[in-house]
Amino acid sequence: VQLQASGGGSVQAGESLRLACAVSGRTVSRHGLAWFRQAPGKEREFVGNIRRSAYGGSPSYADSVKGRFTISRDSAKNTVFLQMNSLKFEDTAVYYCGLAERHLAGPMIRASDYDFWGMGTQVTVSS
Repeated sequence: VQLQASGGGSVQAGESLRLACAVSGRTVSRHGLAWFRQAPGKEREFVGNIRRSAYGGSPSYADSVKGRFTISRDSAKNTVFLQMNSLKFEDTAVYYCGLAERHLAGPMIRASDYDFWGMGTQVTVSS
């Protein structure tokens, strides 16, 4: 199983970026996927997730990004996207996508809920 995150970059505050997580070895519609981020000196932080289609496939978000970030899934491309709008300086981090092998009870907002990870992509927001 491989996850390849891409789309990071350096932007000004208020601008947008779209991250992509291309998955091979698993079908994205059959698994929950999540985005986490990690800033220097901080722990990996939940950003949002999207559940497997059989469980509704609805996304959920951390309060810090709710209303600004949107997660979507393209089954034809076997890819999950993170659209980030109105970026803030505090959004600066390395962003990781994770895939859960099994559906778990609860909100699935812990990094330990996910079994496979991509390498991460850097997002830098300057104020």
